[in-house]
Amino acid sequence: MIVTHNGRTPQIHEDAFVAPDVTICGDVTIAAGARVMHGARVIAEGGSIAIGAQSIVMQNAVVRSTTAHDCTIGSHVLVGPTAHVVGAWIDAEVFLATGTSVFHGSCIGRGSVVRIHGVVHVNTVLGPGTTVPIGWVAVGNPAQVFSTDQHDRIWAVQEHLNFTKTAYGLDGSLSGQMAQVAETVSARLAGHADDRVVDG
Repeated sequence: MIVTHNGRTPQIHEDAFVAPDVTICGDVTIAAGARVMHGARVIAEGGSIAIGAQSIVMQNAVVRSTTAHDCTIGSHVLVGPTAHVVGAWIDAEVFLATGTSVFHGSCIGRGSVVRIHGVVHVNTVLGPGTTVPIGWVAVGNPAQVFSTDQHDRIWAVQEHLNFTKTAYGLDGSLSGQMAQVAETVSARLAGHADDRVVDG
């Protein structure tokens, strides 16, 4: 399904393939040879999304932008099944394995690999050729990579990256702010009421 959002209609190269049960919404550009497979969602919510030549977004993956964070996926990138990428910059020849999560404001350098269920946290910068092991967390600029049993070390870096401000535009921690977070996100998503399906 191809959807116009905020007056912007996706632009899909004639040599790209978008499966019939995919949703492409808003200011999205998909280059030649790119493939967006069954069940995937590519949703531009304020910012733009660009998917480069010969890149692949696999089944049930989600690629999003926000008003504050465009999302760019370079050429020859594979975004694995059920992966989630929001407001990030992904250089060429990157592999994001099944179930990876890549958050707002992060940058992943050329040729990097984020393995199954790996996480690249907000505002994190992975240099070219970096590997995030299965289930591990990359955090910081430059990135440090930790196993999930190192919560205190992760938090010591992550706290200063300000997830709440980066993702929701709010100061402080999420604790005690969920009503305001939900209201903020609800207001941002209200624009979808005017979306228009143009194909599908």
